[in-house]
Amino acid sequence: MPVVLQLHERVKGFASAAFSSDSLKARFFRGSAWLAAGSLTEQSFRFGRNMILARLLAPEAFGTMAIISSASSVIHTLTDIGVKEAIIQNPRGTEGHYASAAWWLALGRAVSICAVIVLVAPWVGKFYGSPELGPLLRVSAIGVIFDGALSSRAYVAMKEMKFGKWAAINHGGGICGVIITVVLSFFLRDVWALVLGFVFESGCRCLFSFILCPYVPSLSWDREALRDLLRFSRGLFGLSFLNLIFARTDVFVLAKLYPAANLGLYIMAIYLVQTPTNFLTNLLGQTLLPTYSQIQENKDRINRILSQVTTVLILAGAPLLVFVYFCGHSLLTLVYGARYGAGAAALTLASAVALINIVNAQITLVFYSKGLPQLHRSCVLIMALMMIVLIYPLSKSFGLAGGQLACLISVVVGYLFQVVRLRRLTEIDTPRYLKGFVTGSAVSLTVFAVCLGAQYFPALAQPLPNVIIGLLGCALAYSLIGTIMFFNRESLTV
Repeated sequence: MPVVLQLHERVKGFASAAFSSDSLKARFFRGSAWLAAGSLTEQSFRFGRNMILARLLAPEAFGTMAIISSASSVIHTLTDIGVKEAIIQNPRGTEGHYASAAWWLALGRAVSICAVIVLVAPWVGKFYGSPELGPLLRVSAIGVIFDGALSSRAYVAMKEMKFGKWAAINHGGGICGVIITVVLSFFLRDVWALVLGFVFESGCRCLFSFILCPYVPSLSWDREALRDLLRFSRGLFGLSFLNLIFARTDVFVLAKLYPAANLGLYIMAIYLVQTPTNFLTNLLGQTLLPTYSQIQENKDRINRILSQVTTVLILAGAPLLVFVYFCGHSLLTLVYGARYGAGAAALTLASAVALINIVNAQITLVFYSKGLPQLHRSCVLIMALMMIVLIYPLSKSFGLAGGQLACLISVVVGYLFQVVRLRRLTEIDTPRYLKGFVTGSAVSLTVFAVCLGAQYFPALAQPLPNVIIGLLGCALAYSLIGTIMFFNRESLTV
């Protein structure tokens, strides 16, 4: 009973401090609650959509859509100016002239991207030997304009940590897009359902932004605001494109080496892990960037938050990584169907990539909050170059899984480079920061032991029992983690 009462008092005290005041900590947790609810709902819809579409559409449709989104992203990232990040990071981000300058720059960039996509679409189709890619790309370009026209006041709401509005705009638009895509798939039964759903999703997001954050951009220009935006953009120059090379090179290369059906199996496998990872990455990015920006000169506080967040991420992710290793084939079979089980190796490697990537992203948020996005650029350059060098030989040697193996090697090297950069910038205690990896590995042995022991019982090798046993192993690991955290008296102070 004393332990139960102690736990009750600690939870009560934490909830009171986290949600009942106007402190930075309270605003962070309230914002996280809004964004978590919205993002969890959206990702649940996306997960359900993928389960339905995997049974309605052929794998070729997903492979073709991957080429379309990747080709569009190449042009999209070449002109990235970081409007959202600039508004959140800059102390003048709430001013009307600054928001207007940001909106016009974003819209002009979007129109330029759309024009380029329309021009290059036929060549993309010719390169991949698929004439239908041209029209598909041109229609998808409409979504780029909607994204560029998003109300600047929506980003101001994020800066002011009013996350309820942003959750409704971002995730509400996503949910509408998911529903429209599923409805269209019953009538079109091909990749056009995915493309049109993407356009409608961007359109809904843009519409919601002006409804919830009304805004009429001014025709006047503030030269100082424009200079601030362009200065921040110079720090971003090339960063998004390098990120794209790292993130999409596997799609471009595999699309040339293997049939679209095989690429579709690969894409759906890695989407299974990227869906929850995107949820968590977006949640942390949208809450921690404004938080770090408000304490950007307090190194000790930044280091404390970063270390705690990183440790929690590793403790949460390491048991799941072991679970995917043992149960990936069964999981894909249950979610998408038996033919998608071929992507199990890619799913396991993608899970490792996702864990390192999300931990690495937390360091990037610190760089952005200090107005130094260029510090992240060297890391991404290293990862992009390694992907270019590794992707073809590994894909030829290991098949579809080689794409994610190249990603894993690249992201590990890039992450270690960022840790060195972080140490110079904030003087973080590196051993304390990295201790979560040791603890996470030790706790994950619980899942390893349970899943390994289950392999001696043939009846447990079937997909459903296999997944259930793996989840039980994860439950044991998380119980152990909860016990460790309860008896750890170090406060999680933001």
